[in-house]
Amino acid sequence: MAAAEQKTSRAAEAGHWGKDTRSDLHVAIEPRDSGGLEVGLESRVAPYYGDAILHQTRQVLETLGVKNARVAIHDEGALPYVIAARIETAARRAGLANSNKALPEKVALPDPSTKDRLRRSRLYLPGTEPKYTINAGLHGPDAIILDLEDSVHHAEKDSARFLVRNALHAVDFGACERMVRINQLPLGLEDLAEILPEAPDLILIPKVEHPGQVTQVDRMISELKVRHSIDRPIWLMPILETGQGIENAAAIAAVAENVAAISIGLEDYTADLGVARTTEGRESLYARTRLVNAAKAAGVQAIDSVYSDVADMDSLKRWGENSRALGFEGMGCIHPAQIPVIHAAFAPSAAEIEKAQRIVGAFEEAQQRGVGVVSLGSKMIDPPVVQRALTLVARAKAMGLA
Repeated sequence: MAAAEQKTSRAAEAGHWGKDTRSDLHVAIEPRDSGGLEVGLESRVAPYYGDAILHQTRQVLETLGVKNARVAIHDEGALPYVIAARIETAARRAGLANSNKALPEKVALPDPSTKDRLRRSRLYLPGTEPKYTINAGLHGPDAIILDLEDSVHHAEKDSARFLVRNALHAVDFGACERMVRINQLPLGLEDLAEILPEAPDLILIPKVEHPGQVTQVDRMISELKVRHSIDRPIWLMPILETGQGIENAAAIAAVAENVAAISIGLEDYTADLGVARTTEGRESLYARTRLVNAAKAAGVQAIDSVYSDVADMDSLKRWGENSRALGFEGMGCIHPAQIPVIHAAFAPSAAEIEKAQRIVGAFEEAQQRGVGVVSLGSKMIDPPVVQRALTLVARAKAMGLA
């Protein structure tokens, strides 16, 4: 008997509805032996968009090979990419769907991301909550993270995959780098199979403890890129969240050319140590400095953890400034209000920029004169100081500060 004939059909549902829900919808599918498709819709915008929602529903069900079913939809302002993902989730849970994917209209891919691009802020977006995804780029983070891991309940992992896949396919995130945090391996490999065809810019790998985990992800990405004719880079950012991961930081940072950055997850790390996380960060200073050193040795970026108290902007500012002083180039954020504070914390001051520009000017003048020694006034400038100034000026220009 063919595999398709062995599937067990059952009633299933997906999505959310109710007074506190927005930009989402709930789908319930009840298989039946005959009678075709019976689709019912409840929506506050039915007079305006009801026909379009019903038309898309039938299109998606046809694509998925669903011929006989009773379908009930409660719409709360969902966009087409959400409608398609929710219907596909319910159809697959019901055992009715074929191998096709319910993809909405595709937006043009942004330019490929570069390995050394600005990553001051990366905004986490729960993979099952479309209301946070639609306008995320308007908040101006350097990157958005479509999260499939900690913010997603284990029973909703399938639903999150389809939503994230469709968001990558259909949502314009503007200038933001498009990141996806997959689940801890081996579940994360299933995430990759679903979302990689949509060419995210960077994959975050959680709870990395040894280089082999990164190699496994990198190898699968390479295979999927060939299979789906993807000719743009897809970078990696391992997240180190245990003592074992920190001890292996140097090997992890250098294990693959596609590693663009390494990050630390301090909630899990402090839990692994059995200590409380503090606003001063004394308990994680060893881990953070070791991670920075490993990143610099491998030529990749060091990215700090999130700051979990979204109400304490003063402490966030101090954390960000201390983080920059340690050598980090950015950190995560869990609320849009944190973004401008983080950007300010990681920005060089006007005095720093002015000094660096004077050093760079002296260096360029010495180069033009064919002089090997750089001097600024009565002071000789060592090559490492020149290099640091060049880096700072380049970073300031990327931030629009110089």
